[in-house]
Amino acid sequence: MHPQVRALLYSRAAWTFALDGDAETAARCLGLAEESLGQPDSQAAPDYAAWIDETELAIMSGRCWSELQRPLRAVPILETALAGFSNANARDKALYSSWLAESYLDAGEVEQATTVVQAGLAIMGNVASVRPKARLSAVANRLSKHQDLAVVRDLLSSDTFDPGAVRS
Repeated sequence: MHPQVRALLYSRAAWTFALDGDAETAARCLGLAEESLGQPDSQAAPDYAAWIDETELAIMSGRCWSELQRPLRAVPILETALAGFSNANARDKALYSSWLAESYLDAGEVEQATTVVQAGLAIMGNVASVRPKARLSAVANRLSKHQDLAVVRDLLSSDTFDPGAVRS
């Protein structure tokens, strides 16, 4: 099996375990995914796995730690990965930013979470994709209990925030 295929499978397994709350197994799968990416192969990766690289794996790692509510692990990974992620990939960058914003909020960094939500919505612009807007709006809704802060009030009253974008 091609190393990138293994990395993809391990990263998806890590995500599944993270959603189940199993931090130990998620971490083990992330480690195996990273090891797999480090293994050379003379053959080109299959198209369905060719996109997985160190940046994509870092984003998945950050997402896993975010879902596990481990913001001290998630934030630095996501910040670094997203800093190198092109705004040309607006949908993906906005979507992945939602986990960074969520991690900041879990860490009690309300202003930083608000800034990330605003940036994600701005990057997304008019991209016609429901998922990133719904995730960013869900984080914004979590921020609503902090309306005593001007940055939160500004976000919630802005044209870019759509409370109707949140799916139940």
